[in-house]
Amino acid sequence: MKYNQTLLLVFAIVQLGAAQDKYEQESRIDKEEFPSRSFSLIEDYLKNARRVRFYKETDSTKLSYEAKFKKDRLRYSVEFDKNGALEDVEFIIKERDIPNDTWNAIVSHLKKNHAKYRIKKIQQQHPVKNGQSEEKTLHNAFQNLILPEVNYELVFSAKEKRDYQEYEALFDSEGQPIRVRKSFPPSYDHVLY
Repeated sequence: MKYNQTLLLVFAIVQLGAAQDKYEQESRIDKEEFPSRSFSLIEDYLKNARRVRFYKETDSTKLSYEAKFKKDRLRYSVEFDKNGALEDVEFIIKERDIPNDTWNAIVSHLKKNHAKYRIKKIQQQHPVKNGQSEEKTLHNAFQNLILPEVNYELVFSAKEKRDYQEYEALFDSEGQPIRVRKSFPPSYDHVLY
């Protein structure tokens, strides 16, 4: 019995360690393969949008669907879970779009944990919060409102020994880290010519 409990504990620790890394694979899909419930939620927001693309995304922990498009000079990404429920709305921003105190807290965290780093992408994230409807989350995101529930997602590379490692970090509206994990490029099972 002790052997089984020890084995279970080791397995749980390995799973937690693996969850700290992000192995993401994104594949483009046709509109017909995108969940209809999800499409109906964003259909009005896709009017006058350009470069509308649909994706199926798998990472180390979940399966999701994503619609990406450009509207009003912003590049949006709207993510849904495997059942078609809205998870979050993100759009690419610049450093200057983040409140100064929040940005200073983010930079302070990066400097404290990485000797050398380079930010590749910043996104403002509007997650669905408990008690808030999906429609309200979409409305707030497309109004570009800076609210207390807004998060900031950064993709950056940092020097680790001799090489650079890519990371994905999520910070709350005050610049406090929510999650930081290593990000690995998708693996290719075939040779690209």
